Amino acid sequence: MKEPSEHLPVVGIDLGATNMLLGIVDGDDRIITRRHTKTEGEKGISHVLEKLISEVQGVCDDAGLGSEDRGGIGIAVAGAVDVASGVVLDAHNLKWKNVPLRRKLEDAFGKPVYVDNDANASVWGESRVGAGRGGGDLFGVWVGTGIGGGLVLNDKLYHGAFSTAGEFGLTIITPDGKSNFRTVEDHAGRTGMRRVIAREMQKHPESIIFQLTRGDAARIGTNELAEAFHGNDELTCRIITRGADLLGIAIANFVTFLAVDTVIIGGGITEALGERYLDLIRKAFERDVFPARCRACRIVATELQADAGLLGAALLARDASA
Repeated sequence: MKEPSEHLPVVGIDLGATNMLLGIVDGDDRIITRRHTKTEGEKGISHVLEKLISEVQGVCDDAGLGSEDRGGIGIAVAGAVDVASGVVLDAHNLKWKNVPLRRKLEDAFGKPVYVDNDANASVWGESRVGAGRGGGDLFGVWVGTGIGGGLVLNDKLYHGAFSTAGEFGLTIITPDGKSNFRTVEDHAGRTGMRRVIAREMQKHPESIIFQLTRGDAARIGTNELAEAFHGNDELTCRIITRGADLLGIAIANFVTFLAVDTVIIGGGITEALGERYLDLIRKAFERDVFPARCRACRIVATELQADAGLLGAALLARDASA
């Protein structure tokens, strides 16, 4: 007798601008096998799609799963997505516009495919099996190469009328800034912080960040930022503190408006910088949120960490086929 589709293992994919993470998620919401590789977005859409198809087949082979042994595929993408059609509308870090990702993958595998924004998927994963499980409204902020957001209201992932709700990182927070220095992401995402540090680093050859990168700003990654931050490098701490402060202000604005009771913060930058970084965000949030009772909103770190997007995508795919 064939196993019900909601209990079959499903494929979860977190497709980021830098890396892609794939895994098989079983009926108990456990990742039973996984793959991690570079996205190589600079090689173009066709290359990424071919690599994605190959890696999906590979992770299924790793788990010993044939087509009849698994359910659908869920994929989380760093960009704006039309969930109804499965089209990636605009993934600017990947340089994708209007890519029919669902159709491409369904044509390749003959299985139902669910496509959503990566932060939405991460927040959904946390709401089901992570820091937000147990119900309640929550807002998620994912800080990595850029910054994404997702919103769960009344126990449902909220997409809005245009299917693109949650694009928190592109909220304009310094309207008088230069064209590439206006949004939350510009100030607090890894790329934005690297851009600011690069402008100042040559003036501070004594800094930890200069020494770690030999003065080459292109070498500034998450690990270098974290090492310099934990080493109390003045330049790095100043830029990260400024970004965290603006991030806290932006979160305060959203909680003032939405009055959610939980904010989950995740992403590679959050995981690498740790509790001290969260404390900087909380300090700004508590200073600026209104009214005072909203300070009771929990601001907590991701529990699922790097697996949040993969798990969330898999669970969304399972929900969609149930």
